[in-house]
Amino acid sequence: MAEHITYADAGVDVDEGARAVDAIKDAVASTNRPEVIGGLGGFGSCFSAAALKDMDDPVLVSGTDGVGTKLAIAQLLNRHDTVGQDLVAMCADDVVVIGAEPLFFLDYVAVGKLEAEAMAQIVGGIAEGCRQAGCALVGGEMAEHPGVMDPKDYDLAGFVVGVVDRAHMIGPELVQEGDVVLGIPSSGIHSNGYSLVRKVAIEGRSVEELCEPREDLGGESLADAVLRPTTIYAGGLVRALRSGAPIHAMAHITGGGITENLNRALPCDLDAVVYRGGEDGPAWDVPPVITYMVNAAQLTQDEAYKTFNMGVGMSVICAPADVEAVSAALAAEGFSTFEMGKVVAGTGKVVYE
Repeated sequence: MAEHITYADAGVDVDEGARAVDAIKDAVASTNRPEVIGGLGGFGSCFSAAALKDMDDPVLVSGTDGVGTKLAIAQLLNRHDTVGQDLVAMCADDVVVIGAEPLFFLDYVAVGKLEAEAMAQIVGGIAEGCRQAGCALVGGEMAEHPGVMDPKDYDLAGFVVGVVDRAHMIGPELVQEGDVVLGIPSSGIHSNGYSLVRKVAIEGRSVEELCEPREDLGGESLADAVLRPTTIYAGGLVRALRSGAPIHAMAHITGGGITENLNRALPCDLDAVVYRGGEDGPAWDVPPVITYMVNAAQLTQDEAYKTFNMGVGMSVICAPADVEAVSAALAAEGFSTFEMGKVVAGTGKVVYE
């Protein structure tokens, strides 16, 4: 006679899943925009496109990404409340560089064993990120994978949709020789380079050691420094653009560092010259945790600028005559700026001075 085996016996706890949904409802509702139709529980998420009628040529802009191996550190330290913000940042700040306003966001969470409390922390972070970006968290999926993932393991993926009127799109085609490259500071490592971070700073250290304050990190612990959430620029940048900030192009500095991201904002016949500085480093502040990682890994300057954001979370390109106006518009949104380079004739590359 066949043995009676329930879904829970196979490792999937449907009741815990229901508790997890209940635990995240308020966080999800806190991100609602007027265009959201319905709520959690439907087979599809609905968002009104009525506002697009006011645009001459609305262009939908989508993006998807994850958080990567930063999640392994969050799992090690049992801190799950900030990685959701990282997830939103990686998606929303990619679409805003075209000039698009992020409208709505969906997440996918794969877990070895579902725990409602941990899920509430993760989705709470996603909701916080959506509030900062100005987009609605309209739905998602929590998938339990017993036997495929370890019980404590999880992975995150996100998807965002934004919109921009074609006439207001920005990008490489607007960039001109002589333009100025401004930098907006990062909050730290953000969400890239963490395979190297784990190798040189996490492996071989106990949780207690990771949580100890360190003088070389300005009194911060490694745990706090490496889990500091990614700054979300999208909400403020959308408002700055709406205010008329004359920005030509932007580059979200993520994987590949300044070297392999700023070039994406350039046409094929122009280069960006970045003022990297001398032995003392660049002419802007680099977060201590990035300096620590560069030194721990003994990276060359070329390697460092191709691995970490080096203190630049977003680059903004504008005409020299507009630097003051752009900086003022960004300052009104809480973003400080610094001049980090200039645009010259070239072949679409980032070069350093």
